Amino acid sequence: MQRVCWLLCLGLAWALATQQKDQVAQRVVRVYQTKENPQKERKTWVANNCKQLVGLLRKKNVVVKKLSAAANAVGRDQNLSEPEKHFQIHTLEVFQKELNESENLVFQAMQSLQRALQGDYKDVVNIKESSKLRLEALREAAIKEEQEYVELVAAEKHQQEAVKNAMAQNKTLSILDGILEDVKRAADRLEEEIEEHAFDNNKQMKGVNVEAVLRVENEEKGGKMKNASKQKEVEDDLGLSMLIDSQNNQYVLTKPRDSTMPRADHHLIKDLVSVVMLSLPCGWICSLVGLPPMFGYIISGVLLGPSGLNSIRSMVQVETLGELGVFFTLFVVGLEFSPERLRKVWKTSVQGSCCLSLLMVGAGLLWGQCLHIQPTQTVFISTCLSLSSTPLVSRFLAGGGKVDREGDLDYSSVLLGMLVMQDVQLGLFIAVMPTLIQAQSGDLDGFLYGGLRVLGLLAQVLLSLAAVLLLCLFLRSHVIGHYCKRLHAESKGTKEILLLGITAFVFFMLTVTEFLDVSMELGCFLAGALLSSQGHMVTSEVMGCIEPVRDFLAIIFFASIGLHVFPTFVLYELTILMVLTLTLVIMKFIMAVLVLSIILPPSSRHIRWIVSAGLAQVSEFSFVLGSQARRAGIISREVYLLVLSVTTLSLLLAPLLWRVTTHRWVPRT
Repeated sequence: MQRVCWLLCLGLAWALATQQKDQVAQRVVRVYQTKENPQKERKTWVANNCKQLVGLLRKKNVVVKKLSAAANAVGRDQNLSEPEKHFQIHTLEVFQKELNESENLVFQAMQSLQRALQGDYKDVVNIKESSKLRLEALREAAIKEEQEYVELVAAEKHQQEAVKNAMAQNKTLSILDGILEDVKRAADRLEEEIEEHAFDNNKQMKGVNVEAVLRVENEEKGGKMKNASKQKEVEDDLGLSMLIDSQNNQYVLTKPRDSTMPRADHHLIKDLVSVVMLSLPCGWICSLVGLPPMFGYIISGVLLGPSGLNSIRSMVQVETLGELGVFFTLFVVGLEFSPERLRKVWKTSVQGSCCLSLLMVGAGLLWGQCLHIQPTQTVFISTCLSLSSTPLVSRFLAGGGKVDREGDLDYSSVLLGMLVMQDVQLGLFIAVMPTLIQAQSGDLDGFLYGGLRVLGLLAQVLLSLAAVLLLCLFLRSHVIGHYCKRLHAESKGTKEILLLGITAFVFFMLTVTEFLDVSMELGCFLAGALLSSQGHMVTSEVMGCIEPVRDFLAIIFFASIGLHVFPTFVLYELTILMVLTLTLVIMKFIMAVLVLSIILPPSSRHIRWIVSAGLAQVSEFSFVLGSQARRAGIISREVYLLVLSVTTLSLLLAPLLWRVTTHRWVPRT
């Protein structure tokens, strides 16, 4: 009984005002510090505070009954309209709910204290579970309090409107006031129609978690909120402040509550301005010293990224915009890659890319067996490192001048064909990643089921590729010719329709391949190949229109790569990273030479060397795959940073190897 009284009194101490809490706390300290008759002091303190708690609970019950009686009286009032009755009853219910929630919080605090007293303080897991329960209770309480606050704000607004209406009834409205009143009512109806209530609709959905976040206001408004009017501006702000959760993830507004007001993400605009302004001098300096300008763009990303000035706030948005650079780069590659060239190299591309991937996985398993690494990790790392960068090689080919295409094969066709097939393998590998996660967790039944699922995915990919090819044949035979003629006729005197038509066609093919679970990059490549089938004049016109867009977005893409380069980590582990990178580049080069020596005819000696040099680097998509694998627990943080650094160094070494190889083996004209 004494323990129960203690719990009730501690709960009461939490529920009283701040001054009363301090007085109670001082009284407790004095009771435990005194040496004269401590038992009597303790009993007196317990009895007094228990009486206060009981008195508060009785007053609360009386108030609740009065609120219920008031709600019944409002319901019986014939002088009030139905909307007014509902509003007043709802306001009384909100107040009643506030009283009940306050009482529940008192007893929840008592229960939490009881669990803590019964727990084992040497057991960290038990303490963690208790903390988790308290955190969940606080989150639920925060949601309820937020809802009550919104309801009270609505009640205040309604009350103000009622006062205005009462005052308006005592005077005659002018014609202008009547028009404005009608417009006001129409605007209220519009806001009610377009408001989605996303918070209320999604909070009960499966997988939705409630978390505490910090709201960071804009710098130009921070530090100036000194009065109530300024605080009101914060509450009615456009919502462009940043939210930060407990895991240090940062969020920006994607869709506002009020869609009637235009908004712009100024963080993204400032980030793009910074990237473009810094990419110019960096790319210029690289051109002056004989390096490709893309290195300057990567350096600008390093300087602006987390390892440099850390001035990029909308990092995900910048990377997404850079992804469009990949799409348009592959579209331009497809423009230079006619269907006739595609028919010549498709067997070589399929066989070569598949053999290289299998050799890389086999070598990875062998190294993993020697180093005692789990097979799932070695399969993932090997597959990830077997991919090569299509945008990087496309830039090499674009700056390499004309290629000898008089023979049956040319190195650019073989190289681009193998890269496109690797993009197809990338889509399949992303689909297979859940099976690797099941294997990592040791779920044997799930792994066996996953093996069957992989076979099903292979069949699905083959069917999807067949459907894409059939669609391309249909478009080439019946659609693309008329479409190009129509675009050419409508774009005389202006290039807007031509640019819009080309972009729409690229996005159409991208959407189709994405819908069929094939790589989106393949759709962009096929869009360019279909347009190239209409002749040189169409290709030249499209190229002149789309190249500036491609170049600008490619700058954003290479700068986004620099955002994931960490020079300090590279310097700390420079020796081991250089050894790993050189080993990987040499191994990929030798494997590619061996595979192409078997596939290609003996007369194509220069092709195998140049293609091997183009494949001897790692694709930038390893950043995406590595981050997904790290979140899924397939690889550790250390392995992820190693993959990231090796990928970056291989991309930096790729131009040197390409220049040396092409200088030796490109046929002179």
